[in-house]
Amino acid sequence: MKRLASLTLQGLVAVLPVGLTLYLIYWLLLAMESIAGTALRAVLPRDWYVSGLGLLSALLLLMLVGLLVNAYAIRHLLRLGDTLLSSIPLVKSVHGAIQDVLRAFSIADKKQADSVVLVEVQENVRLIGFVTARYPPDKLRRALGENIIGVYLPMSYQLGGYTVYLAADQVQPLDISVEEAMRIAVTGGIQSPQGD
Repeated sequence: MKRLASLTLQGLVAVLPVGLTLYLIYWLLLAMESIAGTALRAVLPRDWYVSGLGLLSALLLLMLVGLLVNAYAIRHLLRLGDTLLSSIPLVKSVHGAIQDVLRAFSIADKKQADSVVLVEVQENVRLIGFVTARYPPDKLRRALGENIIGVYLPMSYQLGGYTVYLAADQVQPLDISVEEAMRIAVTGGIQSPQGD
């Protein structure tokens, strides 16, 4: 029985990540089709709508929003919206938390070779960190010193971490990609079956 339970658990560990990923993609596509399809059915003649048109229009809308976000006027409007949401007591907590989570995941978009670093917290104990601010705000630099940088230290198995400000010479650059370092940090160092 122990052997059967072990084999079942191994099968589950092998299948679950792939299954959940595929289901999440399927659910997201289905939700996009449903929401955009409902809107299209309300404005298009009945004969014009075909299955999949909602998904296609949702993807096109997301691309259009992506293009517009790069325009100065739209960025200014988004900043005004952020300022407005940040001034409403209960909403600012939720809005801020969502922004923080998205910022943490967007660290992987950085292309700098030295954005992954090791930070020594005590003798022979090091944490993986990500340089998030090479030039912190003036007030911080005046208080802490000119040569400081911001480093985000993620916590394993959680959406959270700490941002610490250190002298630039207190960190040791690592020669690994941000994506690989994030995977190691967030999963507690558990490696994939391929051992990469």
